[in-house]
Amino acid sequence: MNLVSTFDQLFKFMQETTKTHFYNIGVSYIKADAKTRGKFSLSKQNQVALLEMAKAKDFDGVFVLSTCNRTEICGFAEHPFQLIQLLCHFSEGSVEEFASISNVYKNQEAVDHLFRMGTGLESQILGDYEIVGQLRQSFKLAKLHNTTNGYLERLINSVLQASKRVKNETKLSSGTTSVSYAAVQYIIKNLPDYNSKNILVFGLGKMGKHTCKNLAEYTQNKSVCLINRTEQKATEFIKEHAMIRKSIIENLSEEVANADVLIVSTGADKPTITKEHIAANKKMLILDLSMPENVAKNVTDFDGISLVNVDELSKITDETLAVRQQEIPFAEAIIAKHKLEFNSWLNHRRFTPAIAALKLSLENIKNDEINFHKKKITGFDEHQAEILTSRFIQKITTQFVKHLKDDKTSVSQSLEVINKVFQS
Repeated sequence: MNLVSTFDQLFKFMQETTKTHFYNIGVSYIKADAKTRGKFSLSKQNQVALLEMAKAKDFDGVFVLSTCNRTEICGFAEHPFQLIQLLCHFSEGSVEEFASISNVYKNQEAVDHLFRMGTGLESQILGDYEIVGQLRQSFKLAKLHNTTNGYLERLINSVLQASKRVKNETKLSSGTTSVSYAAVQYIIKNLPDYNSKNILVFGLGKMGKHTCKNLAEYTQNKSVCLINRTEQKATEFIKEHAMIRKSIIENLSEEVANADVLIVSTGADKPTITKEHIAANKKMLILDLSMPENVAKNVTDFDGISLVNVDELSKITDETLAVRQQEIPFAEAIIAKHKLEFNSWLNHRRFTPAIAALKLSLENIKNDEINFHKKKITGFDEHQAEILTSRFIQKITTQFVKHLKDDKTSVSQSLEVINKVFQS
């Protein structure tokens, strides 16, 4: 392969790879209330369907994150609208709604956002570490469905490494402040006799488990009942939590009627608690920790019902938040280091094909010239010629690397210039 054809192919490759950009699109608690976020929330089934469609449409790297606080899609596209279409197709939200409450990040901004989100700096409750596990699971799902690439793999690993350091080396996650913790604190602060109240927890996802554990840790209530649609999960859970009584889904209405406090943490697409479950003269506190909301709004038609959702719970703060605020600069310093490492890897990855092409082309020229002079010059010292020309190639390659590493350098433009030079 000659120099011209090498650079022709490489330049074509660079043109193709620069058609797309890295985007992060989505909705979060920052601009969207719980009801609106619920419209854009994606069930596990719809997340899988979205990934499969992305794969069928040849998206180069996509993963999706859907929690009670946010729904986001990260991936490569020619235009962010391609990712927005995916989200709106598999959720109940419209493009028009998305436009008014969305966040769209591109390239470095998207990278910055993932680092801040993955370390708890953009959690609804500062330092909430649950996002780390959610991010890890989301990427694992994408990997399972073959919608990841080397870029995403490296980026997520960098984010998780930064998150681990922030967790271990700062106090950003100090104390106990999370939505599940806030739910229990709300009960404690608003029900003076909370230890004697009948508490029903409906749903045993991550939020439900944390709520049960917090009830055990921060109260002395011995009247906590747990119902989960999959009974076996509830059976396994209460083996290690003797204070909790298990009931079955068939007894839901009966248990609701007996409850003073109902905590709903189911993961359904529509309300699992409706007005029909509530007695007309019942006085009850309902905490809806689900996203989308799993308690029908009209339950508050009854005078005795008080309904609190995740947005209201997230407003609850304690003294630990003041400590966490002071830790932000230390967390940001850790993030900056890991971002620098990632961007350094990315730059190297960006110009590695160009370096390889140049080196290969120069090696071909060297070999042609040595073979030519071997035939023309009697006693030609091939060994010395090899040493001399190899040093020239190394020096030229080194200078080329320095050029490409310059922040102001455009790799594609550099290749275009070199291509024109060697074609002339």
